[in-house]
Amino acid sequence: MSSILDLEVFVRTADTGSLSAAARGLGLTPAAASIALKRLETRLGIRLLARSTRSMRLTEEGKRYLDSVREALAALAEGEQALKQQSQGLTGLLQLAAPSDFGRNVVLGWLDEFKLEHPNIRLQLLLNDSNADLFRDTVDIALRFGVPRDSSLVALPVVPGHRRIACASPDYLARHGTPTTPEQLAQHNTLRYMRQGRASSTWFFRQGDDLQEVEVTGDYLSDDGEIVRRWALAGHGIAYKANLDIARDLKAGRLVQLLPDWQGEPTPFNLMCPHRLQVSERVKVLHRFLQVRCQALLST
Repeated sequence: MSSILDLEVFVRTADTGSLSAAARGLGLTPAAASIALKRLETRLGIRLLARSTRSMRLTEEGKRYLDSVREALAALAEGEQALKQQSQGLTGLLQLAAPSDFGRNVVLGWLDEFKLEHPNIRLQLLLNDSNADLFRDTVDIALRFGVPRDSSLVALPVVPGHRRIACASPDYLARHGTPTTPEQLAQHNTLRYMRQGRASSTWFFRQGDDLQEVEVTGDYLSDDGEIVRRWALAGHGIAYKANLDIARDLKAGRLVQLLPDWQGEPTPFNLMCPHRLQVSERVKVLHRFLQVRCQALLST
């Protein structure tokens, strides 16, 4: 196996056309550089450079070998840089947008843990139920529920099989009864969510090949997902919430899942990024961190 120094002498000499210049660039004496080059050629059993007292040029074998050596040295440099970054820890700014309910009640605490693991990271968190514009707003990445509509964005799956769940407080169900079919939701007061000025008054449920679309009504309507959750906890009606939003409430018994034999609307949970080139090491580490936390949150 050739030493890295021998390979570097070869590349520098090929680039400069001078063994002396290569030696100066590497902090070697001309004699040491010459020995390194001869050692490489001896190991390979080929002449890489045709040398005379006045000129030096690559042989055909040398030209072919040069590209491979460049790639090898670049890979080594990249690996070395990655190890340095790992030993130094992640650094830089993470600008993250998240839905209001999940962001405030779940992600906020998780980011405290993430910051303890990576103290040199700087965090910026934007909470808003309106999808942030990743090309115009001051955010780099965004957590979003639902099937991505913008094909120009990169979606890193966090919980790809995520769905909505119909839920209510035990107090509400004690007073108004528990619906056992999707159709019965129309007889209950529902807590509706409004996005971009439109109320979500159609709730979807699937059981095998049977798809039910239920038109619901109610006297509570908000454009803030956390408000809808608080109304459900207060016993004002039935909500149709993202599973992640209410997972802790379900485990604690503050809310009860309704229609457990029916699947709610698919709402994949993704970490969105404007471009593949912007999926930095910081973003990759945060993505893996969120996957682990979400899996733990949804486990029974």
